[in-house]
This record gives sequence, structure tokens and C-alpha cells, in this order.
Amino acid sequence: MKRLLCGLAAWGLLMGLTGPAKAQYMFTEIDFPGSTYTVAYGINDAGQIVGYSFLEGGTEDGFLLDVDGSYTTLDPPGATYTEAYGINDAGQIVGRYTDIGGTRHGFLLDIDGSYTTIDPPGSTYTDANGINDASQIVGEYGDFGTITFRGFLRDVDGSYTIFDVPGARDTKAYGINDAGQIVGYYTDAPGTIHGFLAIPGG
Repeated sequence: MKRLLCGLAAWGLLMGLTGPAKAQYMFTEIDFPGSTYTVAYGINDAGQIVGYSFLEGGTEDGFLLDVDGSYTTLDPPGATYTEAYGINDAGQIVGRYTDIGGTRHGFLLDIDGSYTTIDPPGSTYTDANGINDASQIVGEYGDFGTITFRGFLRDVDGSYTIFDVPGARDTKAYGINDAGQIVGYYTDAPGTIHGFLAIPGG
């Protein structure tokens, strides 16, 4: 009996020690200099962070926060507002910008400092939201004439694959991993929003 009680006590102690672990975090505030508010959207394995800030003058600028604590403003040519959403391990950055005419475009900032506009054919509104280490880009685009959003994948050769979740009236893609799996959300016919995972060939 004594052996049984000792065994139960040891088992109880073991269960207490192997319960769910609570993650411990140290938080660092991120504030772009001179901004009224700052949003951080993406981070890569090196710790480089991208996002956007709203400045007192009314401008909205994308930024890169490097590991040494320095900030770089991201502004594609002709942009009036910019937001950066994703960065891969090579340092390529994606996001969106609004031009002087009010049209919204996606962009890719490459490691050589060059900008490429990301606009699927027929788009009048594009967000480039995620990029993987193979430089595949995902996002959503729309035509203000139809007010419908569709997901897209832009491959490394510049070609676009357009996709819709079956039965969705809107599809928006936000992330892609190195296996080509895509996540995002869609709105069904009654207006309920659901997340989705899209697996290549699945």
C-alpha cells in the first residue's frame, strides 16, 4: 500500500512538471522616428522587420528596421502611401503603394534596391502580402468595377496564377512558405469569413 501511494505521488509530481509550458517573451517597442503610430507586419530569420508608419504630416511610409536598429524608408517611385507586409530571408520585401492617381499597386523591393510593380492583369487594386525564400509572392487583387477580390501567386518568372476558394465571393492570400503552401482568408456567399490553407496539387 505504501509503495502504491508513493507511486501515485511520484506520478502526480511528474504530471505537474510536464503540463503546458508558458512561453516567456521580452518585448521591444518599435516606433519609426517622427511617427504618430507604427505597425510591424513581417520579420525574417535574420530579425529584419518591415511595416509602415504614419507621420505627422499625413504621409504613410513603409519601413525596414535592420538588426542594427537603423530604419530605412521604403517608397517606390511615384508612391504617395506605402505599406510593407513581408520580407524573406534574402531581404526581398513586398507590400503595396498608392500612386498619385489613387490606384493601389503591389510592389517587390529586391536586394539590389530596385522596385518592381506587382499587378495581375486587369487589376485596379493590388496588395502583395507574402514572399517565400524562392521569391514566390502571394496577395490579392481586385477590380473596383466588380468589388471582388481574388488571390494570386506570382512566380519567379513573373507569371501569375489566379485562384479562388470554391464558393467564395472574395479570396485574399497572406502568406506562403517554402513548400508553396498558401494561407489567407475568404468570404463565403452569406458573408462569413473563413481562413484557408491551399496546398499545391492538393
